[in-house]
Amino acid sequence: MPAPRIEIELDKLAYNASKLTALYDTKGVCVTAVTKGVCGSPRIASALLDSGIHSFGDSRIANIQKMRQAGLDAQFTLIRSPMPSEIERVVEFADVSLNTEISVIRLLARQAVKRGKIQRIILMIELGDLREGILPSDVEPMVAEVMSLRGVKLIGIGTNLACFGGVRPTEENMQALSAIVGNLQRKFGINFEVVSGGNSANYQWFVSTSDVGLVNHLRIGEAILLGCDTLTRERIPDLYTDAFTLVAEVIELKTKPSQPYGEIAQDAFGRVPVFENRGNIERAILAIGRQDVDGLTIYPRIKADILGISSDHLILDVSGLGLEVGAEVQFDIGYSTLLRVMMSSYVEKVYLPRSHLMAQGPSPC
Repeated sequence: MPAPRIEIELDKLAYNASKLTALYDTKGVCVTAVTKGVCGSPRIASALLDSGIHSFGDSRIANIQKMRQAGLDAQFTLIRSPMPSEIERVVEFADVSLNTEISVIRLLARQAVKRGKIQRIILMIELGDLREGILPSDVEPMVAEVMSLRGVKLIGIGTNLACFGGVRPTEENMQALSAIVGNLQRKFGINFEVVSGGNSANYQWFVSTSDVGLVNHLRIGEAILLGCDTLTRERIPDLYTDAFTLVAEVIELKTKPSQPYGEIAQDAFGRVPVFENRGNIERAILAIGRQDVDGLTIYPRIKADILGISSDHLILDVSGLGLEVGAEVQFDIGYSTLLRVMMSSYVEKVYLPRSHLMAQGPSPC
């Protein structure tokens, strides 16, 4: 097989999706699968569709366009506030969009009327994470104007946490969301179809709460893709964390000093590096770099230490492991590396054949 590559086990992703949708359904919460981490891969979306997912969300309209044009029969939501410059494509390809700016919603409304369509709108509320969101004190006039516009339909209220500011979803802020929604429904005499409480970071809140309030929807990406709780990056019980395997090839293997010698200045990325003195070590250079991965979120499946990474080279201490030039090294990956790998044209995407491993699920170890 070519290298570097990312091996993708679709059955494991489908298994994770089915487990999470069943879990959240126990308290009346439905799931939109977020595909931005895999660049809207139609192959992955199709596997999730087979698992029972019927709603996909992505932050890039190009990814939604790609999935829709691949023939996937699902609802598509643009989960990043639309850019004014992409309004025509949003109305054409997205069924729903998350919004915070009334000027943008007016553009969506005009474009939808022009096309004889209805753009379904979810308004996002700011609850402390300080990424996107309307301040609670400003939401009522916004709801009033959105409801008055032709071409758009207000179907819900949502929020986003634990992305920019790292603010965890808690009983307090989820109850605050329900309170805002309840007040809006009473004031305007409406019932929202969607109350979107957040993302994969809502897992701990969900499993611990006895009452989800009015929250009936979550946008789940990383938990499906990597099987982990995004607040701790620990595995969610009974999910696969190894649906993606990064494979890179050794292109140099030599015994060298563990510390650079000579006068030290900045490296290629503007930092002055510091290295531990380990004496002479066996150093492997792998043909992959920062253009492809985040060096902080790749984890060798062999007992090797990552010494550093440049644009195109990953350097490991592989002392005593018996590797050879041309050997392949496998890695587990985190979310930021998944994003880069799926975007990199230098990393081959390999979809592995469907298997029968899913019947019993992953090992508890």
